[in-house]
Amino acid sequence: MTETTTFRRRSLLIGLAALASLALAGCGEQTTKGHIFDEELVAKIKPGMDGQQVLQSIGTPSTVSTVGNQTWYYISQETVQRFRFMVPTVTNQRVLAINFTKNLKVESINNFGIEHGKVFDFSKNETPTGGAELSVVKQLLRATGQGIP
Repeated sequence: MTETTTFRRRSLLIGLAALASLALAGCGEQTTKGHIFDEELVAKIKPGMDGQQVLQSIGTPSTVSTVGNQTWYYISQETVQRFRFMVPTVTNQRVLAINFTKNLKVESINNFGIEHGKVFDFSKNETPTGGAELSVVKQLLRATGQGIP
């Protein structure tokens, strides 16, 4: 091997190592979106409490119900992104739903976590539908009447 070939191989290896280190630089980035919960303040919310007291205690809700009873939702989602080029994965999700009476008094408090439902992307403006997702093969077999339900 000549010195030029050895030099090129070393340069290539150094370049690949530098590129790999740049790709790993954003490794394991954790992000919290939405409401940041203070457990002590959430624990103080009790049925019968006034809506104004709830606002002063834990702040403005992420969203409120528009139909039916008056419900305030405080939403938080934690994600981790292993590498910059990968899609973030939801690791934890929490929804605190506070139901109010017509007089704006706390009626009930519900705490929902990631185990209570399907994770969905809030920003896509799409609602997931029920039912099984069929693969292309299953769809073709169903269309030909091969007995796939």
